[in-house]
Order: sequence, then structure tokens, then C-alpha cells
Amino acid sequence: MHKIRAKGILNADNGMNVYRGCSHGCIYCDARSDCYQMDHAFEDIEVKENAPELLEVALRSKRRHCMIGTGAMCDPYLHIERELEITRKCLEIIAKYGFGVTVLTKSDLIMRDIELLEEINRTAKAVVQMTLTTADEELCRVLEPNVCTTSRRAEVLSDMKKRGIPTVVWLTPLLPFINDTEENMRSIIKMCAEAGVFGIVSFGMGMTLRGGDREYYYAQLDRHFPGLKQRYIQNFGNAYELASPNAARLWAVFDEECAKYGIESDRDRVFQYLREFPEPEQLSLF
Repeated sequence: MHKIRAKGILNADNGMNVYRGCSHGCIYCDARSDCYQMDHAFEDIEVKENAPELLEVALRSKRRHCMIGTGAMCDPYLHIERELEITRKCLEIIAKYGFGVTVLTKSDLIMRDIELLEEINRTAKAVVQMTLTTADEELCRVLEPNVCTTSRRAEVLSDMKKRGIPTVVWLTPLLPFINDTEENMRSIIKMCAEAGVFGIVSFGMGMTLRGGDREYYYAQLDRHFPGLKQRYIQNFGNAYELASPNAARLWAVFDEECAKYGIESDRDRVFQYLREFPEPEQLSLF
């Protein structure tokens, strides 16, 4: 871990990342890609120690309330967040100024802040998003070794829903020849239905690989799935998008299962929901 004094915190879409790098160890992580030009080791987490004060300045200057997002590039609930509490401090500022928040994470550490998220949702809007990749607990421990497993994430989603906090699931990635099965798809969507999620986001029935990410992923395939790397090379070469051979059937199952449980599956509509800040109720004169 190393700390920096950042110059800014919110991007043009009102998203923020208080950390850079990750300790979750997911074998497929796109954030390892060379295109992000990280100048430090991926596991050496960069901490924007002044993120809360930058956020307060940014929110004070905004003319209209909106949704503030976190977690798109780096999980806001890394292991060091337990000690540093930078994400929590940012949530406190969001609550203080009446803004909404969307949080994307794989970690059950978010439960520490459930009352704060409940407060934000009461006065504005809070949406908790979690990534789910496999319903197989043992496989989850291989794919995402340093973070809570899928069943625990499903419990978190359920607990959020019980507090009235809406939830969204990112069902991604589907790794060819590993978790790209109908059984896995149906099991995850059933979990989502039982947890009462609003919507599920899927970016495709497959995964992406770029320089930096590819080398790490292939090393992990050699470690956990001997011989599978050669199958990838034969089927995909150096392609960026690696679609599952089962993609067409998986899309059909995805649409069918989401419709069956009444879960929003249109990606554009889910993102619209995440961006929408609730309009204040108008008081009637009569």
C-alpha cells in the first residue's frame, strides 16, 4: 500500500475510485491490463488519502443533486478499507450533502456500512451492486480467491433488500470452458431472484483479454486448469473478445430466466435506473 494526494476525485460521469490496484486476486481481472498504465505493482494498492476532502469540495460546488458511483474500476471495499475507512468517509459526505450513491463490490465488508447506505437511501437513493460469476463455491474460491464467495454475496444482497436498499448484479465474466454453462446461469439467476435484485447486467456471454491481463490469466489457467491455456490459444488466438461457444444458448437462458423471475435484464434500462436521481416530492396546496 502507498498513499498519494490526488488532484481530483470525480470523473465526468460522477464516478470515483478511492483506490487503485486490488487485493481480491480474481484471475480474470481486466484492471491488470497494460492500457491502464499503472506504474506500480497491481497488489501495491494506491490510496487516494485525500479523497473525502476532494469529494466534499466537489459536492459543495454542484448545482444539482445526482448519483455518485464507485467501484467501476476498483473495488471500494478492499481489505485495507477495514482499517482506512476512506470509502466510509466518502459515504458520510454523500449522506451529508443529500446525494445518491451506487456502489459496486464483491466484498461483504459493505455490510459494515449498511446503516449508512440505508440513511442515504431514505433521503435520496442508494443502490448496491455485486458481481457474481459462479454458483459453484469451490470454483469461486479459485476464480476469486481473496474475497467472499457467491453464497455470501447473495446473503449481502438479501440483507440490503430487507433494509429497502435496491440491488443490481453484474453477471460477468463467463469464462469459456469454465463457468459458461446453462446450469451456472440458471443457478445464479435463481439466487438473484431469491435475493430480490432489481436487475442483472451482462456485457456478453464470454470475457475479454488484453495485454497484461492475458498473461496473468494464462498463468492462472496453467496453475488451476492444466492444458486449458492451449485450448484458449487454439480457439481465440490473441482476440480481445472471447465469446463462449455456448453464447447463443446462454443469452436465451439469460432472457428466459430473468423474464420468469421478473428481473430487469435490459442493460440500458438498468444503467438508466442507476443514473436516475429521485425527484423531490412536490407538496400539494390542496
